[in-house]
Amino acid sequence: MEKQILEIIENRSLNKAVYKMVLKGDFKNIKNPDEFINISLKNFYLRRPFSVADYTLDTLTIIYKVLGEGTKEMTNLKIGDKLDVLIGLGNGFYDMNSQKPLLIAGGIGIAPFINLIKEFNKEGIRPTLIYGEQTKDNFILLDFFKDNTNLYLTTDDGSLGYFGNSVDFIRNNIIDYDKFYACGPIPMLKSLNNVCTKIGYVSLEARMGCGFGACMGCSIKTVDGYKRVCKEGPVFLASEVIYE
Repeated sequence: MEKQILEIIENRSLNKAVYKMVLKGDFKNIKNPDEFINISLKNFYLRRPFSVADYTLDTLTIIYKVLGEGTKEMTNLKIGDKLDVLIGLGNGFYDMNSQKPLLIAGGIGIAPFINLIKEFNKEGIRPTLIYGEQTKDNFILLDFFKDNTNLYLTTDDGSLGYFGNSVDFIRNNIIDYDKFYACGPIPMLKSLNNVCTKIGYVSLEARMGCGFGACMGCSIKTVDGYKRVCKEGPVFLASEVIYE
């Protein structure tokens, strides 16, 4: 973990509720897709955690959804503004040893897969991506996903792609994969235990106090006792998480 003052070089909307922010700094110490950063916002006491959607040695991208006052305030930040940020947090997707990866995203859970897809592509691997949203207007960055994955879309209202959610799609279709990687709402992740029987990894979200393991506020129950989303996670073996 390290603290940096980062400059905003892009902050724009992708749809009515989701935004893309690109930060400039030194990111050579980031090791894995889906590590996260913790942003300090003026007039807000706690930092806000965000998955690293993509990064290079000197740029870092987050995809964020406006859900409260903090993320609403972020939409007003301008190019050139500076942010106090903790980087290099969490373990990310550390197991990339897959020849037929299946990626399963629900809603804003698509964010950490951008860099994961690029890492697989570097190895000549085109992952299968199942990307679910409530309705067609919620999808983001579809051109990128169409170009770099075997893409299947699902919508709860049937407005685009498969009529149903990502888990329904898996249940009703034969998909060839050797490992799965998932990020999305807890009900989706919990339901995957019933349809995905191979080795898999889930990326979890949790309310965080400190973001680096000191306060224990983001602890979850696992088969090996309680673990912290910010320290031992956010990525866990799917088989070890106990959903309550």
